[in-house]
Amino acid sequence: MEGPFSLLSDHEQVVYANDPGSGLRCIIAIHSTRLGSALGGTRFYPYASERDALVDALRLSRAMTYKAACAGLDLGGGKAVILGDPATDKSEALLRAYGRFVESLGGRYVTACDVGTYTHDMAIVGRETRWATGADLEEGGSGDSGVMTAYGAYVGMKACAEQVWGSDNLGNRHVAVAGIGKVGRALVEYLHAEGARLTVADVDDGATTWAAEHTGADVVGVDKIHAVDADIYSPNALGGVVNDLTLPELSVEVIAGAANNQLLAAEHGAALHDAGVLYAPDYVINAGGLIQVGDELHPDGYSPARTKRRVTQIGDRLRQVFHLAEVDGIPTSVAAERFAERRIADVGRLRGLWIG
Repeated sequence: MEGPFSLLSDHEQVVYANDPGSGLRCIIAIHSTRLGSALGGTRFYPYASERDALVDALRLSRAMTYKAACAGLDLGGGKAVILGDPATDKSEALLRAYGRFVESLGGRYVTACDVGTYTHDMAIVGRETRWATGADLEEGGSGDSGVMTAYGAYVGMKACAEQVWGSDNLGNRHVAVAGIGKVGRALVEYLHAEGARLTVADVDDGATTWAAEHTGADVVGVDKIHAVDADIYSPNALGGVVNDLTLPELSVEVIAGAANNQLLAAEHGAALHDAGVLYAPDYVINAGGLIQVGDELHPDGYSPARTKRRVTQIGDRLRQVFHLAEVDGIPTSVAAERFAERRIADVGRLRGLWIG
């Protein structure tokens, strides 16, 4: 696994906050502001160590840079992690202390929801900073971004189907969905409405029971879902699910899901390419939530119609990535990086922020 110091090499800024009064311990990693303010969610999680938290923040913030660039947004990439158990450690005092910390960065970092944080949390954070997005609608935010993340994953999956089978129709496809949380559940509903056959897995038995009862989905264990003989494998929970152990057991032609960091290491993208499996790079296909909260920064305020139109374009972004991969003879994971880096370089030069 990559160590924290090797990951630090291309980050602009990494800051640590400690507020003993509220119990806040937090790391904010700003990977890039070449295209604009670094936007990324706040992950509240009981990390085993500060090292683990730092590595997570560094990896996730870099992915956010690429996600924003591929989505055509004038935003950079950042990520925050709060160390602790959100069930027991989260409080108004802690969230407000965190908001003051975000405010102190002067707009270089814009926060939003992630694992362990929710729209009502962002409303509290927003009492202390202008740079909080994703609050409840009644608090002036755009609400739960999971719906747009799921919609973008659905649109992206259809683009994958068109690339592999010549038709974007998912009605005759078998999709193995890992993770039936707020994103996975909405994605399952889209797929069921189109008539897809579903196999699902989740650590929460209630989530899989819902899927079985409402969509007729088959249920397997979370340790088996990647090996289901299906057309599409859709990871929507944990990262690192494509690795040395799971790769030989894959029995699909497409991997398309909303989870972050699906490849445990870069070489696994090449392995998928060599195996003839089309991989939809996660930070391209799962950009719907980022597009939504980013739209809150528009001069005219948040627009649901404009957001949905931009999320629909995820399919076109993937088609561009697939074309680049074909022309250059490279894995889609590498093509997505090149796609993002070209935009960062071109726009960065125009803004006078970076000379490559």
